[in-house]
Amino acid sequence: MAMSEPGPEKRTVRRFERRGWMAAVPLLVVPLLAYVAFAGAGADFDAARFEVSLPSGGTWRIALGDILLAVGLGLLFFEVLKATRTGGATVIDHAFSMMVFVVCLILFLIWDAAASSTFFLLMLMAMIDVIAGFSVTINAARRDYSVGE
Repeated sequence: MAMSEPGPEKRTVRRFERRGWMAAVPLLVVPLLAYVAFAGAGADFDAARFEVSLPSGGTWRIALGDILLAVGLGLLFFEVLKATRTGGATVIDHAFSMMVFVVCLILFLIWDAAASSTFFLLMLMAMIDVIAGFSVTINAARRDYSVGE
């Protein structure tokens, strides 16, 4: 019976991928910039752009504001997923998200074209991004660095 010594254990190597500065840019900038561009061009956000016939016989009228809100909600989901990352880039991401919210708040208060429900809801999404980002990061830090027993 021959006995052999087990080989060395395989070490797990953690590789951190480098993310560029674009990874720290908040995704909610996209619908907000689209709103500013369309509002600057004088677009009507309440006018129906598409109509969809439903099986009930009703017609669903989709406006430009509805499209921007749907895109914003989808991107907010990915922003909350981005908030679960840890590292130095997360702090920069939160800072940029806060700047986006502050710019939205200023525009809402001083620009008459931003005085609409569509822009207000986009601004609310930016605020939720800031609050969710900090909350998720703080909870993740508590798990990683627990104090006590």
